[in-house]
Amino acid sequence: MPEAMKGKAWLTAALLLAGLVLLPFLVEASLGKSWMRIIDFALLYIMLALGLNIVVGYAGLLDLGYVAFYAVGAYCWALLSSPQFDLHLPFWLILPLGAMFAAMFGVLLGTPTLRLRGDYLAIVTLGFGEIIRIFLNNLNAPVNITNGPQGITLIDPITVGGFSLGKTQDVLGMSISSPHMYYYVFLLCVALVVFVSLRLENSRIGRAWVAIREDEMAAAAAGINTRNIKLLAFGMGAAFGGLSGGLFASFQGFVSPESFNLMESIMILCMIVLGGMGNIPGVILGAILLTVIPEALRYTGDLQRALFGQVFVDPADLRMLLFGIALVLMMLFRPTGLLPSKQRRQEFAEERE
Repeated sequence: MPEAMKGKAWLTAALLLAGLVLLPFLVEASLGKSWMRIIDFALLYIMLALGLNIVVGYAGLLDLGYVAFYAVGAYCWALLSSPQFDLHLPFWLILPLGAMFAAMFGVLLGTPTLRLRGDYLAIVTLGFGEIIRIFLNNLNAPVNITNGPQGITLIDPITVGGFSLGKTQDVLGMSISSPHMYYYVFLLCVALVVFVSLRLENSRIGRAWVAIREDEMAAAAAGINTRNIKLLAFGMGAAFGGLSGGLFASFQGFVSPESFNLMESIMILCMIVLGGMGNIPGVILGAILLTVIPEALRYTGDLQRALFGQVFVDPADLRMLLFGIALVLMMLFRPTGLLPSKQRRQEFAEERE
């Protein structure tokens, strides 16, 4: 690479890093702490979308129950770091434990579905996600484990040496809010997930996933152990979901089964499709847009008052209507997503010829 291009790359990376570091200060100063929480949730959804991208984007396995792994990670943190069992284990132990349990559930889901493809696989994974939610909802009798539909409260935040991220702290004379501090933790975890995803994409395993996605029979004939490779996709994707779930529980301080319904899985899948399936920058863009835009559309009520003097359509209904129209238009005019990978763009162009 020429020296001039290297210099531009380093300058771009430095500017991006500076922008990400300063983003919480700019958001809190201009939009308030509520929007800071939305940015935090956008980072969580980026991790979830990147995890599902391994299963759907790389391996081509349609998973509609991905939110179940999110729930496993969240409840693992909640049960081991709350008054529910009076356990308050350190975060560095619970977080990898939640990811490991989620990966185990991913392998358990993948094992009986190895022969299934397309719609059949989607139906089975959808059922798995609903089973986990209902299971958590009813696991309060005869022994109360998950506290049922009431959920688990008073969950411990991330704490390092007496420094808690769950409350406002004074750092170098500045008052830093909890969403602000969690932002940097989430950002670090997103960077880790992106790094692992990039390494997987360019590895032999990543190429094996793509081969299975394109033609499983040809991949098997080429010597790829399709069973192990598909199980690895389920396990890796589930591990990222479990990691996100643990961070969500520590950030929210409360979990209940209603936080992990089917709509969450559909939204995460939409993030991948909207951004560009199989392309990491596209998945990140899709997660950000589908987290931020629906929240921004809540202000349609104020816009109606400004234009007409009263609210004709409830903002919640109008928000979902506009959101749905935007998705339909995307599928009509950009079916490969906003930032599709070169391979997907080429495949779609060949299919249309």
